[in-house]
Amino acid sequence: MSAANPQLLGASYSVYVRIARLALIEKGVAFDPLEIDIFGDHAGDAAYLKLHPFGRIPTLRHGDFTLYETAAITRYIDEAFSGPALQPSDVRARARMMQMIGVMDSYLYRPLVWGLYVALDDAAKAGKPADVAALAKAMMKARLALKALDDLASDGPWLLGESLSLADLHLLPMLAYGCVAAEGRTLLQEQAHLQDWWERMQALPSVATTRFAAERV
Repeated sequence: MSAANPQLLGASYSVYVRIARLALIEKGVAFDPLEIDIFGDHAGDAAYLKLHPFGRIPTLRHGDFTLYETAAITRYIDEAFSGPALQPSDVRARARMMQMIGVMDSYLYRPLVWGLYVALDDAAKAGKPADVAALAKAMMKARLALKALDDLASDGPWLLGESLSLADLHLLPMLAYGCVAAEGRTLLQEQAHLQDWWERMQALPSVATTRFAAERV
């Protein structure tokens, strides 16, 4: 395996690229970010499609090893490099971590990020009101997912207890976009555990250094 820094390909605005960046930073891994905008200059880029046949982001390159799919990337980062463990050693806690990540990917990401943040942002840029019915549907789905995650969360400072894990790093970027909107902040405030967790996460240097541009407006 090459001793060169791993390369993380993807756009800084991406939820899933930020998840991988957070894992690399928390693990203490030096890496080279390569900006790949799949909605702009690199849309349909043949060279990138050789690395990721579905044309999504992120992709990780480490020496002669190329990997896509965020959950696979973050687990590789945790297991391939020295540094603080980002996965529980206990089999049940590790299964709970993957369950929570599955909930985030399957039930939270789309309604919270696209159904709420993107819909409101697009409407504001167009100078038009958002689709009220579509917004209500997205909020209902996001509320259900957040409630499920709140119920699964431990009583410790992090989602799985005393140690930061990949579950924490997976959720943060999704909520970061959701909480740009007042509606998203309201959804979060309904979940006591997650609200407390969110405030603790803001103190992490990795979170501060990877903020989305939308969070700084």
